[in-house]
Amino acid sequence: MELPVTPPVKPMLAKSVSTLPREGGLRYEPKWDGFRCIVFRDGDEIELGSRNDRPLTRYFPELVELLRKALPDKCVVDGEIVIVTENGLDFDTLQQRLHPAASRVNKLAVETPASFVGFDLLALGDRDLTGEPFSERRRLLETILHGGGDGTDGLERIHLTPITDDPDVAQDWFTRFEGAGFDGVMVKAADLAYLQDKRVMFKVKHERTADCVIAGFRWHKDGQGVGSLLLGLFDAEGSLHHVGVASSFTAARRKELVDELAPLRVDALENHPWREWADAAAQARADGKMPGGVSRWTGGKDLSWEPLRTELVAEVRYEHVMAGRLRHGGRLVRFRTDRTPESCTYAQLDEVAPAELSAIFDEAKGVAR
Repeated sequence: MELPVTPPVKPMLAKSVSTLPREGGLRYEPKWDGFRCIVFRDGDEIELGSRNDRPLTRYFPELVELLRKALPDKCVVDGEIVIVTENGLDFDTLQQRLHPAASRVNKLAVETPASFVGFDLLALGDRDLTGEPFSERRRLLETILHGGGDGTDGLERIHLTPITDDPDVAQDWFTRFEGAGFDGVMVKAADLAYLQDKRVMFKVKHERTADCVIAGFRWHKDGQGVGSLLLGLFDAEGSLHHVGVASSFTAARRKELVDELAPLRVDALENHPWREWADAAAQARADGKMPGGVSRWTGGKDLSWEPLRTELVAEVRYEHVMAGRLRHGGRLVRFRTDRTPESCTYAQLDEVAPAELSAIFDEAKGVAR
């Protein structure tokens, strides 16, 4: 490709903040729950790059064709690949698109076609825009990204992300559109250059806490401590389901957890509700919904685990729930010796009212920039 910005590109990143910044000169966008993707187009040649240098082109052939219609001959666009359903964004279905078999890829491209949401422009023609302010890059993006349509040509799956300079509008999006699958709100300075692999934007994400049963753990990759805690919640029938993990411990905390959890490892399998998943053969057969299951998304990593007697409760901070599991994992807040494992049920999780994805695009039309 002969472009002023060539692959691979490390996407510009964001740091988490707990509240929405309100200083002057900021721009706000919805935070999409999908695969970050930088589109490179040079004539008929199109490449879809990911944030981890893993090419996405072969997994989304339907987007390649649409982007040829939606973009000019030479450009580089930063955005997100998402799956849009009647119930909002579906990240689980999006993960299933990463399949090694070409026949399966082509089948899913028809059954669960992806959409693309553009939110930044890195190059146009022979012009490198990464040094230009974001306000200029956004202005140009609005002139070259052609989506929408009447549904007959597929371009209704190409979107320009909504944007506003009004923090009250952004706060309203943050609250109302979570039910459509949005992660939160992105915040960028209007004069911000595009800085690869730098955390110079801000993201405000939904965070909640839940009390979960600690049913096991995985060793850290260095073998020196606990890497993650396996979390469980009881359903209405009293069955304990694996809902995710809590991780991101410091090195010191990983070692402390080994000693703290040691008493619970004694005779842990005798009456463990996940006993059938604990042996190596079962874990090899398991899918991603089981504690030791592997999936395409885990890349074949070792997910073997150590069982614990299900007697300990932990308060865990999480962002949101999808398909009965904590999305993006959780973070340990504290152990709750005052809570019984039986009290850790799905009923404590917040239910978010569903929202129509189309509404945010409709409402964004005419919003001040």
